[in-house]
Amino acid sequence: MIKREYILGNEAIAYGLLEGGVEAAYGYPGTPSSEIMEKLIELSLKYGFYAEWSVNEKVAFENAVGSSWGGRRATVIMKHVGLNVAADPFMTLAYTGTRGGFVLIVADDPSSHSSQNEQDSRRYANFARIPCLDPSSVQEAKEMASYAFELSEKFKTPVMLRSTTRISHAKSDVEIEEDLKPKENSLGEFEKDPSQWVMVPASARRLHPELNEKQKKIEEELKNLPWNRLELSSSKIGVIASGISYLYTREAIDFLKIPVSLLKVGTYPPPVSLINELLERCEKVLIIEELEPVLEEFVRICADSGKRNLRIFGKLTGHIPREGELSVDIVKKALGKVSGRAFKRESDPLEKIKELLPPRPPTLCAGCPHRATFYAMKKVFGKNAVYPSDIGCYTLGLQMGTVDTCICMGASISVASGLYRSGEKRNIVCTIGDSTFLHTGLPGLLNAVYNRSNIVVVILDNGTTAMTGHQPHPATGITAQGRKTHQICLEHLVKAYGVDYVRTVDPYKLDELIQAFEEAKKCRGVRVIIAKRLCALLARKSTPKVKQFKVTESCTRCKRCLEIGCPALTWDGKKVSINEECLGCGVCAQICPTNSIKEVEEDKDEV
Repeated sequence: MIKREYILGNEAIAYGLLEGGVEAAYGYPGTPSSEIMEKLIELSLKYGFYAEWSVNEKVAFENAVGSSWGGRRATVIMKHVGLNVAADPFMTLAYTGTRGGFVLIVADDPSSHSSQNEQDSRRYANFARIPCLDPSSVQEAKEMASYAFELSEKFKTPVMLRSTTRISHAKSDVEIEEDLKPKENSLGEFEKDPSQWVMVPASARRLHPELNEKQKKIEEELKNLPWNRLELSSSKIGVIASGISYLYTREAIDFLKIPVSLLKVGTYPPPVSLINELLERCEKVLIIEELEPVLEEFVRICADSGKRNLRIFGKLTGHIPREGELSVDIVKKALGKVSGRAFKRESDPLEKIKELLPPRPPTLCAGCPHRATFYAMKKVFGKNAVYPSDIGCYTLGLQMGTVDTCICMGASISVASGLYRSGEKRNIVCTIGDSTFLHTGLPGLLNAVYNRSNIVVVILDNGTTAMTGHQPHPATGITAQGRKTHQICLEHLVKAYGVDYVRTVDPYKLDELIQAFEEAKKCRGVRVIIAKRLCALLARKSTPKVKQFKVTESCTRCKRCLEIGCPALTWDGKKVSINEECLGCGVCAQICPTNSIKEVEEDKDEV
């Protein structure tokens, strides 16, 4: 029985994986992909398959490989930069192949809404020579996720489903199978075959030609899928669009009323026969896709092989921007230019609204323990120290002058060590979150100790993976499915690496934190301070009644408290006040030199 639900694209992908028979799901949180695993974890408790948050994407990928080789349908979920972390096993799995269906879900982020780069994962699929599915709608994303297992098992290959932010975070009515039954408890069994699973050079040399031989059969399988569709007209203008760009294109064509032949591409390798059919009929062809000209390059190869007299437009000719998200207006402009029909952009009422709104840069939450840590760091080491940082909420320490570098997950410690080896004489104090430290920070710390770096490492331990939605990790003692497990002690772990100076401090106890930094400043070698305090948002959920603070009449308006940049503190040009965002951390009261910020006493008569 089919029902319709209005759901998020990421949730639709999770339902597609469920309907496709997923038996094991692994992932690491990262926007815009996080909600896929969140939904799978919820569904796993109802339908009886396995789901976990792994410590990083490489570990998640390798777990999924093991499940697939054990005969189970497995999926692994990550954002685009996570695939960089998993690239090593990813490239080789294309050689070895799979047993149980293996589906890799990668969520790209055009316009870098929440990422450090704009990366097109279709390049990875092409590089590894595996099929890639590129949905244009939420419903298609769900259907492709389900079909991907079948495709994987037919060709014994991993299959990528490439989502983008506008697919992952869009909402739509989606058809969902309602009568699915919980899975029976059955065991997988690994079939020993060293010639297939042990990737020594001799095996690689034998399996690479086999991978190449699969390509023609995969192409034949993909070309007739419903996600590739050609709509012909008598026009000499052709348009080829892929993924979410197809919807923008469809709307632009309807608006401009330009007659064109339109090819929708939803699979990679793209459908060669449909492309050639379009090229034979047209004199001009516009290719519309987000990020890299992956499809455009393929079309140009097809055109050259046929020695056709036609003009191709797209990213390589500047008609479509190579960076950022596309829009209906961008497509309208490109179509108008190619067709010779002028397109006048209509005024956007949102632009006027944006002009009226004050700038609202992202900032750490009120009461965030990281803010106190950054304040103490800067107070002790000064603004002239060098502050490498990492990927997480704490990257917003940029606004407090305590983030000088940020490149990728786990890099802060390694960059700090490299700066020290470059001859940098200033104090080097790097920051990294608890989840990020366990993700890829551990090798950097081990390397720093082994090679005798002289740096301070600050682990910002807020007891969760906060930036992506408060997912658990090994130091929380809870698994993704809510089961208790062994809780890693970060202090014990750091000491086991050979770090002599290790201190765990509550950031809300500002004097103790400053003292710890001052001690660390006097020492040499690798020194680690663990600033441990639960994320303020989680703390508010667990303790709804928080302390209240107020600014008293003795305030001298020195504005020292405003230096921490807390959104609960406001300045109206005459005085400081504390608004309803206050979570009662009391850090501002500890900073105030005149003791003018006081905790509000409870009314004894209040019932």
